[in-house]
Amino acid sequence: MILDWTFYLAAIPAVILLGLSKGGFSGLGMVSLPLMVMVVPPLQGAAIMLPILIVQDAVSIWSFRNSWSAKPLLFFMPGALIGMGLGALLASRVSNAMVELAVGIIAVIFVLMYWLRSAPADTPGEQAKWGPGVAWGTVGGFTSFLANAGGVPFQAFAVPLRMPPMLFAGTASVLYGILNWIKLGFFAAMGQVSSDNMATSAVLFPVAIAATLAGVWLVRRVSPKHFYRIVTTLTFALGVKLIWDGIHELVA
Repeated sequence: MILDWTFYLAAIPAVILLGLSKGGFSGLGMVSLPLMVMVVPPLQGAAIMLPILIVQDAVSIWSFRNSWSAKPLLFFMPGALIGMGLGALLASRVSNAMVELAVGIIAVIFVLMYWLRSAPADTPGEQAKWGPGVAWGTVGGFTSFLANAGGVPFQAFAVPLRMPPMLFAGTASVLYGILNWIKLGFFAAMGQVSSDNMATSAVLFPVAIAATLAGVWLVRRVSPKHFYRIVTTLTFALGVKLIWDGIHELVA
């Protein structure tokens, strides 16, 4: 177990952001891994965060157990499994900086397109389709495996469907609840599931649970109009940050 107090100065805010993300404000969790890699190597940081993600998934799935939709999962999941397989194959060849830059560009382009074509809040959403589902699912599975950054591709697929906030949050919870268990198998095969990492994760479980419940409490009190405004604004800000970080790391 990690005992260095400087580690927890980065880890606790990272876990809180993950919890708010799991509670429904998808995208905030993208900041968690960059915080972690300030104090531990990237793969170890991802391995420590993974059990925390699984605990948070369980809390959010239970909280939204009556508010999720199987149809978007049906369209998104096949691509996500393909993307995770590609991520496992290319984990040693693709740098975090490249993933950050790619996810950042995707996030900014998606939000700009959404804002430019944004319809009134009461406009019916689009129907889920196989093409966007498989495409965004592949990107989401890949970026989720390498950088815990699957939130933006899922948002790019799900936001145009204009689901109510609770349904949006519940569907995302079920999706990544499934994918994170699959990811755990990959990480175990890569030798990253160690007793030290698991013990460190366990120390952070109380913070993880409290932060997730806080996110659930907040999302239940936000109107659809404000919810999507918050989600897209956060996604744009995080996209700009990831582009900056990716470029900075690539040229350093």
